[in-house]
This record gives sequence, structure tokens and C-alpha cells, in this order.
Amino acid sequence: MTTERNPIAYLGEEYQRLKEEGLTWEPRELQGPSEPVSVVEGRKVIVLCSNNYLNLSTHPKVVEAMVAATEKFGAGAGSDRSIAGDTSLHRALDERLAEFKGAPASLTFQTGFMTNQGIVSQLAGKGDLYVSDELNHGSIIDGMRLTGADKAIYKHKDVDDLRRIMEEAETHQPAYEHIWIVTDGVFSMDGDLAPLPEIAEIAAEHGAGVYVDDAHGEGVLGEGGRGIVNHFGLTRDQVHAEMGTFSKAFGIVGGHISGSEELIKFSMNKARTWLLSGALPPGVAAATVAAIDVMEAHPERVERVWENRAYFLDRMKELGFDTGHSETPIVPIMCGDSKTAKGLADYVWQEGIYVLPIVFPMVARGKARIRVQLCTEHTEDQLDTAIEAFKKGGRKLGLI
Repeated sequence: MTTERNPIAYLGEEYQRLKEEGLTWEPRELQGPSEPVSVVEGRKVIVLCSNNYLNLSTHPKVVEAMVAATEKFGAGAGSDRSIAGDTSLHRALDERLAEFKGAPASLTFQTGFMTNQGIVSQLAGKGDLYVSDELNHGSIIDGMRLTGADKAIYKHKDVDDLRRIMEEAETHQPAYEHIWIVTDGVFSMDGDLAPLPEIAEIAAEHGAGVYVDDAHGEGVLGEGGRGIVNHFGLTRDQVHAEMGTFSKAFGIVGGHISGSEELIKFSMNKARTWLLSGALPPGVAAATVAAIDVMEAHPERVERVWENRAYFLDRMKELGFDTGHSETPIVPIMCGDSKTAKGLADYVWQEGIYVLPIVFPMVARGKARIRVQLCTEHTEDQLDTAIEAFKKGGRKLGLI
């Protein structure tokens, strides 16, 4: 029996539906290094949507380290780290990172997404429970979906709701063997912070583990950018797993987990994204060590990010923009409607400002926004130019 069904026709139809609703994701082409002013689609524009918080991706010492390591070790590691790609550079990065984070041990992955998916999918299983903030990153959600564990979602940053769920979990029959509370540290779309001390306290009361995704906190929070655990003065007995990424403030690419020796050994033997994926290129590992060295030697780079954040945020608020609940250098400009967010992004693009609209499913329907991210090397003149463009666009679209 034959059929005329086209197995992929619906893909194009779904794309058209998304486009009509203003929900398509259309990044622009970067044609040079990631810098505060970059060449994008043939134009020099001020970039306000980069994760490169400390502008380390072009730092001479970082670039030199990558080039030198590539010349010595080659362009690739030649294998998974679990087989024959575990070079001395990868091990040096694990050790240097653990020292920087103040943790007993660290393990690096190819991306932050793979770190979350690989470890979260293994920490708990049938007979266990994950308790997750409702706005956690998609990589955490995907990791939990791969397990047989029960899942409970608490209202965003609501410690009372978290406490309620944990108390109810105590009465579950049969009793849960393991419970993990999982949260973003900095919520990437709103720029707000998890109430990590309260989460750690509740976890301790119930014998639960705490897993925090600090992707947007590293390089920004804590002493010299050491992250959210350091920022709140917590210990590794209070926060058991601290995940992070090298693709943001470190300016490169990769992910990692920091915590106890037991956590690292477990991850090396259980996380399939680590076991079954090619190792980071040796040059990437060396460049990341260099980035950590620069961060330690120049803590003023972190201070400058916060100065730029305060300058931009204050002036946008003065103009009447809704900047959500930002507590970090991520500053959302709330637009509500997806088409309004796209319209504002298009308007400021014409004024020489590169930002992207954040729309469903990255955020809830009706919560579309422009996500601005401030960096160390943005100048006041550049920020003034951007603010003026937003003012014109915001007035044209009725946002202010």
C-alpha cells in the first residue's frame, strides 16, 4: 500500500505559522570578532546582545594561548576525553577552574547545555524527585525529561512554594530516595537572581541536594567573577553542584561542573554527553585557562561591567521603559507583544544598534522583550547612542 503523505511538508508549514505570529528566530551574521562595536551584515554597529561580558574573546593573552596550543597540540583532540582525547591541557583546565571556583574538583564539557543535560539526566531516576524553578533553562528541563524521576515545579523564586513542595515530598509513599532542588543562578531572560541561601537552607532541612546553573553568573557575580556560590558566601556542603559555561564571561566555549570529588567522578562515568562526545579542541582549553588568569589579574573588568549596567539601567528607567526585575548586567526591555519586540529591534538596528527580540518559546507568550547585555568595554558614548535609539523607537511604538 502506498501513500502520498510528505513526511517533512509540515516542517515548512510550521515555520510559516511561526513567522506569521512573529515567533521566528532570525540572528544576523557577525563578520568579525565579538566586540562592543562589531561588523554585522556589512555594518559597524554597537552590539548589546553578546554574552561576552568581560570582552575576553579578543583579549591578546587569550588569543595567544589558543594559537600557541593549537600549533603544539593540533586543531582537535582526536577523540572523546573518555577515550584518547584527554590531553594535559584539558586536565590543566579542570584543575585551574576548581582552584578559581574554590571547589574540590571540576570537570569540563563541550557546552553548557551538554553539561546540564548530561548530569541532570543522571543525578536522579525512578524513585527520586527533582524540584525545579518554573523558569529554569531548557537544558535543565531536557535533562529532567530524560530521567524516570518525579518532577515538581515551584513558582519562580518563591521559597514558600518551594518549602510547601518539600514538605509534601516528605509524606510521599514510597519515600523518595534522593531529592534534588535545581535552579538557574541568574535567570537568563530576566537577569534576576535565585534566592540561593534560602534554597540551600530548605534543602538542608530535607536532606536534598542543590544544583545551580551559574552560566550567566560567572565572571559577573562574586569576588573577581567567581560566581553565585561565592557571591552568597555559601559552601560546597550547601550547594552541591555548581554548573557553568565558558561561552559567556570567559569569552570562549564549553561547559563545566564544580563540586565534590565524588560528583566529578560520578559525572565522568555517568554523563553520556561527556562520555560520548569529542573533547574540546586543545586550543580552547588553553585559552580558557588564560581567560581565568586574566580574570584573576584584572578584577576591575568585573567592576566595569556593573558600572555600565548601572548607567544604562538608570537612564532607561528614567525614560519610562519597563526593565523587569533585572539584578545583573542582563537588562530586559519589556515589550509584551512579539511583533512589538521585533519592531523595536528593527528600529534600533537602523540606528546602528544590534539587539535581538526574545519571543515565545524563549519566554512566555505576552512577555516578549529585548534582552540587553552590558559588557566591560562598552563606553558611555556607545551607551548614550543606544539609549537615544531606544528612546526614539520606544516612543514610535508606544512603549514610553
